[in-house]
Amino acid sequence: MNQHLFGLSVALLIFVAFVALGAGRYPLAPSTILHFILHPLHLAPAVDATSQQVLLELRLPRIIAAATIGAALAISGTAFQAIFHNPLVSPDLLGVSNGAAAGAALAILLGYHSAGIQVSAFIGGLLAVSAALTIQRLLHTRGSLTLVLAGIIISGFMQAVIGLMKYMADPDQQLPSITYWQLGSLEKVTLTNLGLNLPTLLIAGVVLYALRWRLNLLSLNQLEATTLGANLRLEQGIVILCATILTASAVCLSGTIGWIGLVIPHAARLVNGQNNAKSLPLAAIFGAIFLLLLDTLARTVSAGEIPLGILTGFIGTPLFVWLLLKKRVTIS
Repeated sequence: MNQHLFGLSVALLIFVAFVALGAGRYPLAPSTILHFILHPLHLAPAVDATSQQVLLELRLPRIIAAATIGAALAISGTAFQAIFHNPLVSPDLLGVSNGAAAGAALAILLGYHSAGIQVSAFIGGLLAVSAALTIQRLLHTRGSLTLVLAGIIISGFMQAVIGLMKYMADPDQQLPSITYWQLGSLEKVTLTNLGLNLPTLLIAGVVLYALRWRLNLLSLNQLEATTLGANLRLEQGIVILCATILTASAVCLSGTIGWIGLVIPHAARLVNGQNNAKSLPLAAIFGAIFLLLLDTLARTVSAGEIPLGILTGFIGTPLFVWLLLKKRVTIS
């Protein structure tokens, strides 16, 4: 990877995070942010109690969550596009996002609180990918196209389940919560639910990072990959499982956020080439920057918070069209 490009991307991520710490309905001066960062090192005085509460309980968890979720979705998209030999595949491929959203909707309908919703969303995402893999096995084929079609089937079914739950939900209390979850937001992220999901995100992300060199091999056709020594069934299974866990864990924290897993891998390959081993870590940084910027916009541009799913749609759509024009991707 171009070390200069990587260093510049990391520096930009740090700068965006610094700006995000100060931006919001309760703006904080850059000096306050510096004091907050340097005080634990005994290099600056402590900030006032109000600023410390805002930073520790509101801004810092959201910034960590935005960067982590953006990176997770971008890594998942890069991995899925590589192993399915399809530049138009996204982390929603196996119905993971809709499965997690259905799990969350069921938890809301049953009156569960935050932790129960998180767990239910995670289980829903895993059930969705398990169902897709089961359909593939029942058809007695290991082709990636069959798995894609199975994912579309499960995703459509989960959408119907969500629709049924919205129909059954209390229109005053439960329905707004289910709808808001589907639109995506980091408003309810706390250090507690972040701590529950962060280890899973990190473990799955590290595994995919360690396998990044194998993604180029897995992106070859079956005969070539097998000839070069790849255990396709095992290695593809690990990649699919880890990418699914990343997506489900992200949905647990933020609800459904589209486009990142589709657009960001293309942006990384555009500036860094087709080598997945080099593009995957760069995509993670780009994804973190992208979602962190959008979350900062979501909570600052209007009196009420704009759902992230709306912003990603408005920004991701033209950006993806531009990337397609730049790369001349052929859709077949």
